[in-house]
Amino acid sequence: MTPLRQRLLDEMTLRGLSPKTQMAYVAAVRGLAEHYHCAPDKLCIEQLQAYLLHCLRVRQLSHSSCLQILHGLRFFYLKTLRWTSADLELPRPKRPQQLPEILNRTELERLFAAIANLKHQTLLKTTYAAGLRVSEVVHLRVADLDSERMTLRIEQGKGAKDRYSLLAPALLNSLRGYYKIYRPSVWLFPSAADPTRPLTISVVQRVYTRAKRQAGISKRGGVHALRHAFATHQLEAGMPLHRLQRLLGHHAIGSTMRYVHLVELPGYLSEGATDLLAPPREGHA
Repeated sequence: MTPLRQRLLDEMTLRGLSPKTQMAYVAAVRGLAEHYHCAPDKLCIEQLQAYLLHCLRVRQLSHSSCLQILHGLRFFYLKTLRWTSADLELPRPKRPQQLPEILNRTELERLFAAIANLKHQTLLKTTYAAGLRVSEVVHLRVADLDSERMTLRIEQGKGAKDRYSLLAPALLNSLRGYYKIYRPSVWLFPSAADPTRPLTISVVQRVYTRAKRQAGISKRGGVHALRHAFATHQLEAGMPLHRLQRLLGHHAIGSTMRYVHLVELPGYLSEGATDLLAPPREGHA
């Protein structure tokens, strides 16, 4: 390991960055160095800007991938090499303005009904009913469920933060039925190949994609659409924005505000609405 890489790792560790973020930032700096065949501390700002353009135009990376590279490079040059902000004028790629397509209750019913495997069905139900990221649902432990307080603990979610989400009565019933058959010991959704490890994110993504196809759902989006649906349905049910922010684990209220634009007009829930795993409305928690 080079001294420069060790400095980067040490700086990220001191600042409490998650292992996943550390891997992404190291990959961003390594990609820059490999592109120029040069140590990254020997490059100038023009070369960094040209590399970002290369990622956008030539490699045609997604907005989120380019943004991750930008964050990694900014951390390396500002925190590790101690450049000043004035010396590092890297433009932030503009996010395409495209709203997600929200699954309604009827589509969710069809989605869950299309899954024959009880374990996979319960996993997707949990993802929706608690508004989880896919990385969070696969790392749930049996001990994270609290049926007395009707809460679900998310340990070290995005940003290395713990939080609680709602454990809806309908979801608790589904989880109890699942537990009677599968009897998970540590991980709530363990890998079939190795029960000492949780399911992988790629497995969940494949399960969701297959279920959506079998249910005849053509709306865009992967398994993260279940989290979008949770947030939108909660706002439509009257949940205050600040409470939804806490449940989703958003650091800034602006991240939660975007769901306001997705809320349907009054009466939306009356069309095909059920109590499908929905967390209780405000005042009935």
